[in-house]
Amino acid sequence: MAFAGKVWRLLVGIKDGLSLVFLLLFFMALYAILTARPSPAQVREGALLLQLDGVVVEEKAPIDPIGVLLSGEPPIGEYQSRDLVHAIDAAAQDDRIKAIVLDLTSFLGGGQVHLQDIGAALDRARAAEKPVLTYALFYGDDAMMLASHASEVWVDPMGGAVIAGPGGSNLYFGELLENLDVNARIYKVGEYKSAVEPYSRSGMSPEARENYQALYGALWEEWQANVKKARPKLQLDRITQNAVEWVAASEGDLASAAMSAGLVDRLGGKTEFGERVAEIAGADSWDDTPGTFAHTEFEPWLAETEPDRPGRKIGVVTIAGQIVDGDAGPGTAGGDRIRDLLLDALDEDLAALVVRVDSPGGSVTASEEIRRAILRHKAKDIPVVVSMANVAASGGYWVSTPADRIFAEPETITGSIGIFAVIPTFEGTAANWGIHADGVRTTPLSGQPDLIGGFTPEIDAILQSSIEDGYRDFLARVAESRKLSTEQVDRIGQGRVWDGGTARQIGLVDQYGGLQDALAWAATQAELEDGDWHVEYLGSETKPFDSLIRQLVAGERAPGGGDLFAAVARAEQLRLAQAGRILERLLSAQGMQAYCLECPPSAAQRTETASGRGWLARIARLLD
Repeated sequence: MAFAGKVWRLLVGIKDGLSLVFLLLFFMALYAILTARPSPAQVREGALLLQLDGVVVEEKAPIDPIGVLLSGEPPIGEYQSRDLVHAIDAAAQDDRIKAIVLDLTSFLGGGQVHLQDIGAALDRARAAEKPVLTYALFYGDDAMMLASHASEVWVDPMGGAVIAGPGGSNLYFGELLENLDVNARIYKVGEYKSAVEPYSRSGMSPEARENYQALYGALWEEWQANVKKARPKLQLDRITQNAVEWVAASEGDLASAAMSAGLVDRLGGKTEFGERVAEIAGADSWDDTPGTFAHTEFEPWLAETEPDRPGRKIGVVTIAGQIVDGDAGPGTAGGDRIRDLLLDALDEDLAALVVRVDSPGGSVTASEEIRRAILRHKAKDIPVVVSMANVAASGGYWVSTPADRIFAEPETITGSIGIFAVIPTFEGTAANWGIHADGVRTTPLSGQPDLIGGFTPEIDAILQSSIEDGYRDFLARVAESRKLSTEQVDRIGQGRVWDGGTARQIGLVDQYGGLQDALAWAATQAELEDGDWHVEYLGSETKPFDSLIRQLVAGERAPGGGDLFAAVARAEQLRLAQAGRILERLLSAQGMQAYCLECPPSAAQRTETASGRGWLARIARLLD
C-alpha cells in the first residue's frame, strides 16, 4: 500500500505540474494576443510611417497560422487600398502628423487603380502641407507610380529605378501537349477568348494580339499621364525609348541615371534618409540610433482613426480574386462564402448595397450563385451599385450585371464576356505506353467522358452545346442589365477585354469613379444626407491571431525589395508561377469558366511568387 500511495502522489504531482504549465501558457498566449493587437496608445507625434513590405490588395487574405509557424518564414504583407487611403487622409488633417513616409524597400506592387487611389490621397496630403517622402533601394513601375506623388523621392546609391511598362510574353504549351499526345479538348465561345490559347497554340493568335495591344496601350497611356502630371520634369521618353543610352550616360550607375532623368530627387542610404525625416518630424525620443525619427506605424494609426458610424448602413460586399466554388477566401472569391454573406445581410436593414469587384472571374456556377444573392437585395428595392477596381472581367462582369449603376476607372480591366472549358484526354499518351481502351456501349454516351479512351463525337457536341448555352445566358444577363440587344452585346463580347475608358464608351460601364463615388451615389439614391449613413463591410472581421503570428516570425522581413537583379529574379519566379497555374488549370477538375487570361496577376499570385512556395508547390503537384 505504501508503494501504491507513493505512485499515486507522483501521478497527482505530475498532473498538478502539467495543469500549472498549461495555465501559464494560456495566460501567456492571452497576453500576447491582447498586446499584439494595435492600440491607439501607440500613436505618437511625428511622421506616419507606411512600411509597405508586400502588396496592395482589395481584400486581405487570412494568414494560415500552422503553415507560417511551421515554415518559419514571415507572411507577405497585404495592405488594403482603402485602409491606406483612409490612413493618409486622416494624417493630412491631424496636427500630430508632421510628414508621411513611405518605405518601399520591400514593396511588391499592386493594381493600377489602387495605386492611383493612394497617389491621389498623397496629393491631398501635400495640399494640406504635409510633406511626403519615399525611400527604396530600387523603384519599378508600381513603386514609381506611388513615389511620383511624393515631395522627396530618395533612392539608395546602390540601387536605382527602371520603368518597363505593361506587357510581356505569355507561355504556350500547344506543341508540348502535342508531343506528349495529350488532347486538350477545348470548348469555348468568343473569338477573343484567349484563356484557352496556351493549350492549343504555340503563339498568340492575331485576335488576341489585337486585344492585348489595345488594352495594354490604354493602360500605359494612363500610367504615363498619371506619373507625368505628378512629376512634370520627369524625362519619361528618355527612360523608356532610349534606355540603353540613358543608363550608359551614367556609366551604368542606375541611381545616378534615375536622378538625372528626374525619377528621384535625392541619393542617400537609410540613415541619411532617416535624418532628413527627423529634420521635419522630429527625433525619436525613445531611440537615439542614427537614422531614427519620431513616427507612428500604420496599424496603430488605423486603430486610432477608425471612422464614425452614424446613421443607416450601406453594405459593401467585396468580390476579390479568382471566383471559385466553395467557401474560399477572403482574398479568393468563394461563391458559397460570398453568397452566405449576402444572404445573412438581408436581415441587416441595409439602405443600399455596393458590390466592390476586383476579380478576373472564374467559375460560372459560383458567379451565378453570387449574382442570385445580389438579386435578393435588389428585390428589397434598395439601390445596388457596382464599383470596379483593377479588374472586373469575365465572371467579374457576370456578378456585376444586377447593378443599377456601374462605376469604374479608366485603368479598370473589364469585359471578357465569354465562356470556356478545357478537358484533357490521354488516349494518345496511353497508346504510346501500350495502354488501350475497349468495351461495349449501349448508347453513344456509355462510359463517357472517358479520359483514357477518348470522347465520342456525341459527348464532344453536348459539351460544346453546353458552353454555347452558357454564353447565351451571359449575353442575356448583360443585355438586360445594360439595356442592349443580345446582338449588340455579342459584338462587344466574344471574350474581348476592354479598358475602363473604352468600356464606358461602349456601354459596359456607366460612370468614372472609385468606391467613394459609388457609395455617394448609393446614398443619394437611398435619399440619405451626409452624416446619415456609414459603411458596413460585409465579412471583414480580422482574425485576432494575425498580428500575433506576424510578431512570432518578425525576426526576418518578408521576401521582396532588393536591386535590379532581385527584380529580375522575381520576374522569373512569376514566369514559373504562370506556367504552374496554366498547367494546373488544365489538369484540375473545373467546370465552365468565365476567366480572363489577359488580366494581371492577382494579389494572391504575387504573394505566392514572392514567397517562392506557390509555384514550387504547383510544379511538385504536377510532377507527382
